[in-house]
Amino acid sequence: MAQRILEPGEIETLAQRSIPRVRLPARAAVFARRARRLRDLGTSTNTGIGDYLRFLAVLVDAQHSALADLSVSIPTPVQLKASAQHGMPPIQPAAWPRTDAWFETLKSISNTLAVHPEFPSGVTETVARLRRAPREWIESQADALLQCGDQAIDGAAAPLIMAALQVHWAALAASFAVEAVRALDVPGLCPLCGSQPVASMVYAQSPYQGYRYLHCALCAAEWHMVRVQCSHCGASGKSIAFQSAMMAAQQENDGSAAEAAVRAETCEQCHCYRKILYQEKDPQVEPVADDLASLNLDLLLAQSGYHRASGNPLLWQPNGN
Repeated sequence: MAQRILEPGEIETLAQRSIPRVRLPARAAVFARRARRLRDLGTSTNTGIGDYLRFLAVLVDAQHSALADLSVSIPTPVQLKASAQHGMPPIQPAAWPRTDAWFETLKSISNTLAVHPEFPSGVTETVARLRRAPREWIESQADALLQCGDQAIDGAAAPLIMAALQVHWAALAASFAVEAVRALDVPGLCPLCGSQPVASMVYAQSPYQGYRYLHCALCAAEWHMVRVQCSHCGASGKSIAFQSAMMAAQQENDGSAAEAAVRAETCEQCHCYRKILYQEKDPQVEPVADDLASLNLDLLLAQSGYHRASGNPLLWQPNGN
């Protein structure tokens, strides 16, 4: 029997159908795993931010505890149908109102942090100030963070406020069924909440082995995107390169390029980058934690003229850079 040769577009379509498109956050694991990684990195890192990583480990532990008791209402079938018809993510912050639960989560996290006297004085003062702040101010800060604006953002309080927002949206994302999540026309945005990814991960275990998934900075959902393609502008091929602090040091010493678990995927079209993590090189890598712990790579890329495509939710900087 004669066999028909598939055209390149048909091959890509078949591949997409066989690859799991979305990974939803696991309520019992998403923050627990991140906290463990932050604690380990806070002990082992030599970048000078160990104290901050250890503080964030306590913060993320508080997120884990808050998520365990949080109940949320997900969109109705009618709302899901409407968002799909308009090509919009179903729990986009601008269209999905926050309930009082998110504010109670913020209070819970702040109360947990307040009983840790070992934190630096600046952290203790920020927590105390946040606990005294009027709700109207806190809500306006949350709006600005979700809209990715940098106007009047309190940089010290932003990681704590974002932590509570993450818990709320992770609970929403975890309540979905994978088959109910539709891809967006913009592949670089989260199909659930429309937020930008903090980094991407190439997994080592089946059924995700060898595939790259972008990790949402807000709801912790992950979605597949082909490798060697800019997650910011969509460029591919020769426009894409990979760099790491280890590679730079190795090349400077002997001209070779060592492999690293955390690298930056740079794009010559938009001159932006995002970190990409390789689970095969280190099974413990975690997008938010390892992105924070590799700030030396950000400094290296900034010196080379590249810009972050988006920021880390636990380290606020103007314009997400």
